[in-house]
Amino acid sequence: MIHGVTHIIGAGLAGLAAAVRLAGSGRQAIVHESASQAGGRCRSYHDAAFGGVIDNGNHLLLSGNSSALALVKDIGAEDELTGPATADFTFADLKSGERWAIDINNGRFPVWLFDSGRRVPGTRPQDYLEAAPLMWAGADAIVTDTLKPEGALYKRLWEPLMVAALNTEPEKGSARLAGAIMRNTLAKGGSACRPVVAKNGLSSAFADPAIRFVEARGGRIQLSHRLRAIQREAGRIAALDFGNGDLVALNGGDDVILAVPPWTAADLLPEITAPTEFRSIVNAHFRIEPPADLPQIVGVVNATVEWIFSFHDRVSITISSADRLVDRPREQLAAEIWPEVAQITGLPMELPPWQIVKEKRATFAATPEQDAKRPGAKTQWKNLFLAGDWTQTGLPATIEGAIRSGERAATLSTKGQRRGYRNHAASAGV
Repeated sequence: MIHGVTHIIGAGLAGLAAAVRLAGSGRQAIVHESASQAGGRCRSYHDAAFGGVIDNGNHLLLSGNSSALALVKDIGAEDELTGPATADFTFADLKSGERWAIDINNGRFPVWLFDSGRRVPGTRPQDYLEAAPLMWAGADAIVTDTLKPEGALYKRLWEPLMVAALNTEPEKGSARLAGAIMRNTLAKGGSACRPVVAKNGLSSAFADPAIRFVEARGGRIQLSHRLRAIQREAGRIAALDFGNGDLVALNGGDDVILAVPPWTAADLLPEITAPTEFRSIVNAHFRIEPPADLPQIVGVVNATVEWIFSFHDRVSITISSADRLVDRPREQLAAEIWPEVAQITGLPMELPPWQIVKEKRATFAATPEQDAKRPGAKTQWKNLFLAGDWTQTGLPATIEGAIRSGERAATLSTKGQRRGYRNHAASAGV
């Protein structure tokens, strides 16, 4: 029996996670997406210039991302994820030509720190203890209050990890958010740190199977359906206006989950607080078969390139906190990036077919000030809940945070279904 409808605005990972959680719950999930494709910033598409399918961004999961991995399992897409059996991360220094690997053992006791071949060259086991205070950092602390920006360990491990996790420069980044990453990964040992990637693209691993899962259980996904305005009345959402006379009135038992970017949420509902500063990410894709011995992921220091991802038909790179690059011409970026990739991988210097994907507002700036602006899932309207990696998930803007937020909003909606159904029934004279 259907006890009301939950309208989910946005088919990114937060919105899709909410719809999956609601599927079979006794509520119907209807997802409204403004774009012609689901997935938001976590999707794949065919690029004619590149000559193949690429992801709009390179997203890395870790084996400790329990909510993300559980979602993929629930929607039957486990085979779409791949990664090494151990928490082994290869790094390369473009300037010196050195290479090394971080090989983290399973279990909480860091045995790996006592083997010089498994830690950053030139570091001692006790050096790593300096990161521990991050896990108890206050709301106003920044990363470099704890991690001093000097020395081999910082330059070769902490800085690349923090920039990737926060998408914000460490000298401005929130120590509390960095600590949350540490608690959920390194502090738990290698079993929580194994890298996981979508081998056939992000859409195959997330959006496409999630849509099939939801629709098979009575949910609906409406693409190219942009919400124009939200009507509020007596402490609740009364109607959703999609323009051109397309007005959806909400019954007493209906809810709304707003899972859109923060700037869109603020436009629709000026009453809510939301982050106002953002950071860019630049991704590059090169259509060339990688060397057979190239690790799936290589971290790079002393270079423009930060991370190299190896797929069966392409080599992709990611540069985080990339405001300094995002306005530069794509041709210039490709010409600068490829020689670095070729030097690290041993591939020919001749530029292969390529595509540059720029995300100017990829994530909120993970500073203490912006973190304080993140709202919770509940709002002043009893039938409206917020979701998205920019809401107060306790994590930086990550896939894991987005999925957790969507599931949290869906749980709040299902908890209210009995109340909503009783109110609706009473108003109908039942």
